[in-house]
Amino acid sequence: MPQDQELTLRPLSGPEELGLFRELAYVLDHELDDDLATGRRRPEWMWVALRGGRVLARVSWWTSRPGGPPCALDFFDLDDTLPGPERGEIGLRLLETASAAVLPAGAPRPEYGRFVPPDWRDDAVARGVVEARMNVLERAGARLLVERLRLEWRPGTPVPEPTGRLAFRPANDQEELIALMTLVLEGTLDAHSRADLASGLSAREAAEQQFEEEFAGSASPREWWRIAELPGGAPVGFVIPARNNYHHTIAYIGVVPAYRGHGHIDDLLAEGTRVLAAREVPRIRAATDLANVPMAKAFERAGYVNFERAVNMTWS
Repeated sequence: MPQDQELTLRPLSGPEELGLFRELAYVLDHELDDDLATGRRRPEWMWVALRGGRVLARVSWWTSRPGGPPCALDFFDLDDTLPGPERGEIGLRLLETASAAVLPAGAPRPEYGRFVPPDWRDDAVARGVVEARMNVLERAGARLLVERLRLEWRPGTPVPEPTGRLAFRPANDQEELIALMTLVLEGTLDAHSRADLASGLSAREAAEQQFEEEFAGSASPREWWRIAELPGGAPVGFVIPARNNYHHTIAYIGVVPAYRGHGHIDDLLAEGTRVLAAREVPRIRAATDLANVPMAKAFERAGYVNFERAVNMTWS
């Protein structure tokens, strides 16, 4: 019997099959138990390709809000011991079969994201693993949106004292923050924000959408959010220290266009770091686009370490 006729494509029957799903490995495997327990992931969203009991590929979606639809494709793994053509065909069959079963008909496909080593382009083995998955996604119609730096501040790293150039206070309300988010979208270097604007959204609409998707349901205190002002009271920018489902983060940082190029980003990042470091958190995570060189350099000056990268792919 030809091998492709022996292939079984199916979702997990329940959490008891997590061991089967983990026969292939990825850096987020340790989060699977809690994701299932909290509803951020569901067994019917977790699919495997099996031959003779051996897992040859796996795929899974995730949601930020339990009970919500899939909003990210964050697991897509292949058995890298297989010959390249066979590996690609199995991966494509699994991806398309699972997508048809899991995703609502006619709805946009969720973005694909994968965490990769910081030097993956220079390591032949790591590059082969990453590109094998990207090639399958491209065959399914996806394209690379952005590559991002994943950064981490660790306890013991010095945090600069306030320079006194800016005054910081909590945001007055949601409207004040959305208004500032709207302003910082002018000339943004962030690929996701640029894609939102290219889709036809106005800056205000893009800011409202981002606030609703990323911050409206945040469980961490809004009192952590900081607006930065000049001594005369003019708002320069803002920083949002937060706690997501997994880590404390610098979730958003922005300087309004009129005050860019004066080093204010360093003061904002230092303030956001101070807010979280004062709570003795085990780490602070952050991310920025590889092409956003000014932001990357600011994180480097603040002592953040580039421990990983991420690739994000989207469907038109």
